[in-house]
Amino acid sequence: MNATTPYYPDSFYSLARLLITLFIAIVGNAGMWAIVVIMPNLGDEFQVARSVLSIPYTLTMLGFALGNVFLGRIVDRFGITKAIILASVLNAFGYVSASIFDSFFALAFFHLFIGLGTAVSFGPLLADISLWFKKYRGIAVAITASGNYISGAIFPILLGGLISDYGWRISYFLLALSCILIILPASFFLRRSLDKEFSDEQERQASVMSTSSRFKPLTLQIILSIAGICCCVAMSMPQIHLVTMCVDLGYGSQVGAEMLSLMLLGGVISRLISGVLVDFIGGVKTLLLGSSLQLIGLILYYPTTEMNSLYIVSLIFGLSQGGIVPSYAIIVREYMPPQEAGARVGIVIMATVIGMAFGGWISGVIFDATNSYQLAILNGIVWNFINIVIVGSLLFFGPANRLEQKVA
Repeated sequence: MNATTPYYPDSFYSLARLLITLFIAIVGNAGMWAIVVIMPNLGDEFQVARSVLSIPYTLTMLGFALGNVFLGRIVDRFGITKAIILASVLNAFGYVSASIFDSFFALAFFHLFIGLGTAVSFGPLLADISLWFKKYRGIAVAITASGNYISGAIFPILLGGLISDYGWRISYFLLALSCILIILPASFFLRRSLDKEFSDEQERQASVMSTSSRFKPLTLQIILSIAGICCCVAMSMPQIHLVTMCVDLGYGSQVGAEMLSLMLLGGVISRLISGVLVDFIGGVKTLLLGSSLQLIGLILYYPTTEMNSLYIVSLIFGLSQGGIVPSYAIIVREYMPPQEAGARVGIVIMATVIGMAFGGWISGVIFDATNSYQLAILNGIVWNFINIVIVGSLLFFGPANRLEQKVA
């Protein structure tokens, strides 16, 4: 069959497409975690303050945020394959350029391109796969989103070994090769189109769901974006600074990378469970549950400094919050037009990434001011509480939940 042959949702092809999408998500999301792993190496090489050391990560997240919107619009207009091709080129350019410059700020600048390219492996892929499932949309989106965390479980350990043997620059060059030799060819398997009759049906369903909501789509999107920022400011402190915190505690970067991998493996489990849950109770309640569990995880981090305890708390934190960000994407798909899925999911994902970038930076600033991450953790707890209040308000003033719609 050629690339223009129409296919239907929840079909065998949908499952095959999901597996290819997951593979691309795993390899493509390496850019999000590479900078986290090399931060101690950059600190040793360039001898900069902790807040300055966070700039490459901040620019990666800025690129990731912009890329989710920019590439999301390309997906809506030209399809996911062309978006992945462009993203692979941007990613490879960023890795190679960052690895050949000796200036810290030049290196930091090229992480913007790494973020832009990496973005296609999250929001745009989530938006695309959500169109190919109806009955099992929640679990399909969750499986795709878990690619981000599976990547985070694999690449910190893999890159840690490569960096120890060959240095971070060679490791970045190998990541550039993976974009051109692995991700780009895989994208051609996603050229198939969805049957127009079902596309029209999805649009009609989204219109009905939007009418049942107490908020207009734009208002709901703004509320979700604000909640996403607050949530991810809180989430960022353990995810971004855990490796560096372990170095400060004398455990070394390899131990920190192992804890990060354990956290993200827990996140994979959490995302899959949330994906099943969202198909029954809807995105809003699933989001509120995940946000509440994340608060508990952050509170556990506050008094913990012993190595074995940090392993346990990192796993608990991963298990608590993995389903949060996919829930935002599900809510967008439940209440907004499918032909705008790429751009609208991209905007909400952009907001969560802005939260991650700001949270990573402000945690570094707090550390420089106090020489401790304790206040940074407290800062995360406050932001997480604000997120819970916003999401909780949606239950009372926002979209009707899934069970209410079924009864109706």
